[in-house]
Amino acid sequence: MLDRTMLVGVIGSIVALVFVLELVRERRLREEYSLLWLATGAVLLVLSLSRPLLDVLATAVGIFYPPSALFLVALLFVLAMLMHFSMVITRLTQENKENAQQIALLRHELSRLDSARHEAEDHEHRDQRNDVE
Repeated sequence: MLDRTMLVGVIGSIVALVFVLELVRERRLREEYSLLWLATGAVLLVLSLSRPLLDVLATAVGIFYPPSALFLVALLFVLAMLMHFSMVITRLTQENKENAQQIALLRHELSRLDSARHEAEDHEHRDQRNDVE
């Protein structure tokens, strides 16, 4: 039998799983980023449904009230997600910097080529005027 805390854990886990799946279905969340969220929801659902497993986990880490172990597990998954997203942001920041540098080099080269083209056109116009005179 589930007590109220465990029932809230089950309902919360199911709501989280459905919400993440809906975000993926609507293409508002990429599959690669949904994996940690889905794993969190699944683990919390299993622990909420299995009181003996939750008791073993709570005893192993020294928690006296086993449903509190759900919060520990959730916190660990949230920390894992924060670390993952920090690594993604770091990688994207580096890629953004490299892209900005490449764009600056391309703009410089484009400007140089444009100046050279204008210079060649001016030289050609002067030559045509000299030929006419």
